[in-house]
Amino acid sequence: MQGQVVKVISDQFFVDLENEVIVCKQRGKLRNLKTLPLVGDFVLIDKEKKVILEILPRKNEIIRPNVSNIDQALVVTSLKNPDFSTNLLDKLLVQLEINNIKPIICLTKKDLLKKSEFELLESTIAYYKKIGYLVVENTEILKIKKYLVSKVTVLIGQTGAGKSTLLNNLFKDLNLKTGEVSLALGRGRHTTRHVEIIKKGLIKVLDTPGFSALSFADYTPMMVRDAFIEFKNFPCPYKDCMHLKEGECKVKEAVSKKEIIESRYLNYKNFQEEFKTSKRW
Repeated sequence: MQGQVVKVISDQFFVDLENEVIVCKQRGKLRNLKTLPLVGDFVLIDKEKKVILEILPRKNEIIRPNVSNIDQALVVTSLKNPDFSTNLLDKLLVQLEINNIKPIICLTKKDLLKKSEFELLESTIAYYKKIGYLVVENTEILKIKKYLVSKVTVLIGQTGAGKSTLLNNLFKDLNLKTGEVSLALGRGRHTTRHVEIIKKGLIKVLDTPGFSALSFADYTPMMVRDAFIEFKNFPCPYKDCMHLKEGECKVKEAVSKKEIIESRYLNYKNFQEEFKTSKRW
């Protein structure tokens, strides 16, 4: 019988069979292969024994949070407390681009900003829109719901960005626990402890724990380069150009002309530096 894994807690896998959810264990063979079913996986189960027999092929998978078979991601991005970080935002966007998952940037906590503080961020936000990213504010509930219909959407973002609060506002009967942001650490306390698919009519949303760091350990420098979508608008004379120290680089030229925003390019350089310090590279 086929179903979808909608929640994982420890070694318990909650499999949705449309009309009921069965709590299953993993078949010994899968454990031996060290193949762990992920939330989002379609699986074959033995309903009587409550055992997962097989994980069906995935159309995609992301590493953090580790989920599969995703159509799009709502990238929940705090503007204040924790402060807006283009570095983390770009890391998330790169991961999604590599895995062919459509990003929607959702800005939260705008109400905590002074008008002058928001004005400093406006040009950066406008740039993400200009290069093709959909950007919404967490107060635009009806607009967000329209984007979620008939899609499998994962909510991702740093701890304290407001994912649980957003879900509570989208679906009034959820009553998910929300937490304060630690003033000492400058980041939120984890309120979501596990990944779970929440189904509401034609909407499927994956709530995920937040995090404060993300790496590119499973990717390559070329994959990260190609995930900066605006770079394709400035083709270099050499197809293998990494846009770092090469001469005649059109991307660097575009940065100097402010056609590519400086923060994006600096983040790109920093991401490439991470590969140099990685044991894999």
